[in-house]
Amino acid sequence: MDPIGVEPTTAHPHVVAIPFPCQGHINAMMSLCKLLSSRKNNLHITFVVTEEWLGCIGSEPKPATVRFASIPNVVERAKAVDFGGFNEAVMTQMEAPFEQLLDRLEPPVARILADFELQWPVGVGARRKIPVASLWTMSASFFSVLHHFYAFQQNKHLSLHFLGDGEDQMGQIPGIASTQLEDLRTVLHENDPRGMETVFDGISKAPKAQYLLLNSVYELEPQAFDTLKAIFPFPVYPIGPATRYLEIEERSSKTVTEIGPDDYLKWLDFQPEDSVLYISLGSFLALSDAQMDEFAAGLRSSGVRFLWVARDQASRLKESCGDMGLVVPWCDQLRVLCHPSVGGFWSHCGWNSTQEAVYAGVPMLAFPLFLDQVPNSRQIVEDWKTGWSVKRAEAGSEILVAKEAISELVQRFMDLESCEGNEIRKRAGELKHLCRQAIAKSGSSYTNLDAFICDFIEGHGY
Repeated sequence: MDPIGVEPTTAHPHVVAIPFPCQGHINAMMSLCKLLSSRKNNLHITFVVTEEWLGCIGSEPKPATVRFASIPNVVERAKAVDFGGFNEAVMTQMEAPFEQLLDRLEPPVARILADFELQWPVGVGARRKIPVASLWTMSASFFSVLHHFYAFQQNKHLSLHFLGDGEDQMGQIPGIASTQLEDLRTVLHENDPRGMETVFDGISKAPKAQYLLLNSVYELEPQAFDTLKAIFPFPVYPIGPATRYLEIEERSSKTVTEIGPDDYLKWLDFQPEDSVLYISLGSFLALSDAQMDEFAAGLRSSGVRFLWVARDQASRLKESCGDMGLVVPWCDQLRVLCHPSVGGFWSHCGWNSTQEAVYAGVPMLAFPLFLDQVPNSRQIVEDWKTGWSVKRAEAGSEILVAKEAISELVQRFMDLESCEGNEIRKRAGELKHLCRQAIAKSGSSYTNLDAFICDFIEGHGY
C-alpha cells in the first residue's frame, strides 16, 4: 500500500520507521516517533507495518508529520504463538517488500529507524548508504545479559542447547549475576530454540549498528547502561519510556463519552482512590480457558474491585466475575494506570507495561509468561521492590494459579492498611518521581533524545 497522510518535502528530513510486527514493538516505535515529532516539527516519518497491522492501527491518532505505509503480511498474529516460526517468517519475508517500498517513497529516504530484532534493516541501509538507528524495545539489563552470554557462548564454542544439561557447564559468566543467570536459563528453556537463536543472531550483529536507542530510563538501570556504553563503539541512548505519556494531558480534557461503549473510565471515576486492581496479561500469549475461569472465580470471591482486560474472552467471563469488577476486551492502559482509583496492576511484565506502571507509580503483581518478562519480574520484585511475585504451579500445569490463591493474594495486595503493601506503594511513588524527572526538560531521557535528534536525524554525528 502506498503511504497515506502528509507528503514530506525535500526540505524536511524523511525517516522510515519499521517495527517488529507485534503489538509491544509497534507501540514502542510509534511512541518514539511521536516523541521525535513533538521535538522536531519539520521531521516527516513514514511508519511501515504489515497490511494486517495497518488495519488495526491505521485509524489511530498520530501527528500530521507521521504517515503509514504497508507491506504484505508475513504470518497471521493468530499463529504467532509459534515464536520460532513467526521470527523466521519475519526475517525472511519482510526485507524484499520493504526495499521495494523504499524505491517508491518520495522524497528519497534519508534515515531508517528500525526495531533491533529485525536485523536486516542494517544491511538494507548499508547497501543504500542510508544511516540506520536500532531501537531495542526491552530492558537494558536484559540486553546486557544476552550480550554477555553471547560472548561467553562464542568463547566457549557452546550451543544454546547445552543449557539443558544443567548448571555444571555454565559455571559463572563474567558480567552476569547468579540471579540473572537463573532467569536466562528459564528464558532459554521455556522458549522456542529457533526464536532464541534469532534473538542471539541479532545480538551478534549489534556492533554493525550506527546508533542504538533503548526504551528505558537511565536511572532505572544505570549499571546496565554503563556496561553497554563501555562495550559498544557507537552512541547508546536511553530515551525511555517510549510510551504514550504525551497524550495523557491532552486526553484528560476530553469527556468520557468520547472513550467508547464500555465506559470503563466512567466506572473508574466512581471507585474509591487506590481501590481497583487492574489486570492485563498482554496481547501475545493467551492463557487457557481453565486458567481464565480460575481468575474469574478468584476475583469474585476476593471482594476486591477490579478492571480486567480479558481480550476475546471478555464477553464469556463477564457474567462469572460478580458485580465488584468490570471485564473489557481492551482499554487505554496508560490512562487506566494513571487513574487515581487504580491501586495495583496484575501484569505479565512486558517491558511496555512495566514502564507504564513505573510512569503511573502503580505497584505490580508480577506474573511473567514469556521471554524477557521473567527478568523484568525480578527487576520489579527484587531490584526496584515495587511489586510481589505471583507463585505459579509447575510448568506444564494448565492451572498456573488456583482461584483460592488468587483470592487470597489480591486481598493482601490491595489492603491499604498493610505495612508490606504500603512499602511497595511508597517505592512505586519514588520510581514515578524518578521517571517524571527523566522525561522533564533537562532530564536524562529528554537530553538523550535531543542528542539523538542532533546526531542521527540532523546528521551532526557523522
